[in-house]
Amino acid sequence: MNTMGIYPANELPNGVRSRFVEDVNGLTMHVLESGFEDDVRPALLLLHGFPELAYSWRKIMIPLAAAGYHVIAPDQRGYGRTTGWDADYEGDLGSFRFLNLVQDAVALLSALGKRKVNAVIGHDFGSSVASYCALARPDIFGAMALMSAPFAGAPLLPFDTVNTSPGPETPDIHDALAVLERPRKHYQWYYSTRPANDDMWKCPQGVHDFLRAYYHNKSADWFENKPVRLTSWTAPEAAKMPTYYIMDRDQNMAETVAAYMPSQDEISRCDWLLEDELQVYAREFGRTGFQGGLQWYRCSTSPAYSAELRLFSGRTIDVPSCFIAGASDWGVHQKPGAFDAMQERTCTAMLGRHLIKGAGHWVQQEQPGEVSRLLLKFLDAAKKT
Repeated sequence: MNTMGIYPANELPNGVRSRFVEDVNGLTMHVLESGFEDDVRPALLLLHGFPELAYSWRKIMIPLAAAGYHVIAPDQRGYGRTTGWDADYEGDLGSFRFLNLVQDAVALLSALGKRKVNAVIGHDFGSSVASYCALARPDIFGAMALMSAPFAGAPLLPFDTVNTSPGPETPDIHDALAVLERPRKHYQWYYSTRPANDDMWKCPQGVHDFLRAYYHNKSADWFENKPVRLTSWTAPEAAKMPTYYIMDRDQNMAETVAAYMPSQDEISRCDWLLEDELQVYAREFGRTGFQGGLQWYRCSTSPAYSAELRLFSGRTIDVPSCFIAGASDWGVHQKPGAFDAMQERTCTAMLGRHLIKGAGHWVQQEQPGEVSRLLLKFLDAAKKT
């Protein structure tokens, strides 16, 4: 894995700095910060998803800092300029499990001299990490905002098995997807396979064009993104989702999104991801590949690593929380029932759920003004609870 120094100042908004923090749970962590001028500001921790970077928060860091916060956004384990993680498919997979990612967050705050933050804010897979931060250490994470990926709670332990017979086994959706009239497969299980990294890193179109197509395909710019609620975790329902979630069985992800590569006219009209911004992502993933992020998927699809999360079975998130996503984001509905379970059972102090028009999956980049407004409104309300 190649290493690089801090970001050049001309690649970041004025008021955002790039630096390294040593000895963070075995990592040297690359961090972007804003509002760092003094040590008395309340802090916010921003956790990105896949395939993203700390850089994905660049558009909302300044508004949050202007409101008086010290905003901290790391390249998480497996990403960007953070080093100390194992990119080998046969390497230390356990270091990417959720509870160790929570430990990364806690260790980073400790290294920075922060005993708590006013909120942890997560997007995509970062939402899952933020959720376990709030479950495990509500004393450190005073509030929680999730983006794009609802959290329905930790895996449940089997209950009262001594006195009741087990119910019917849940059908294997993967076998069922594979035998549909149009055979399909679930992207998370594909991302857990050995070829997935090279499929994207060494794809014929190159990392730059792969990312342009991938980001376009999951954004509101792709007009076919018109999500609906799924009624059940079954193959026919799951197959209603676009192919970047429920892939054609015999295609990889680079092949999948190549069909949706935007035209030059569409690219020129994409004001939320300019060419020089895309170059940052292409450079970083061109160096590191995607395996670091894919290790997260391998942990999440592995029963061996999800089992330890049953420690939190039935536990609720009791700090103030909110949810923000794009109205064109299928991620809100990819796990049937999670969107409602989040408010009805898991988060006892949910202060709002917001679906923003004109945004798809990359909501904090596609509509940063509205995301900033909603976050600041939430943070103000959270202080009063």
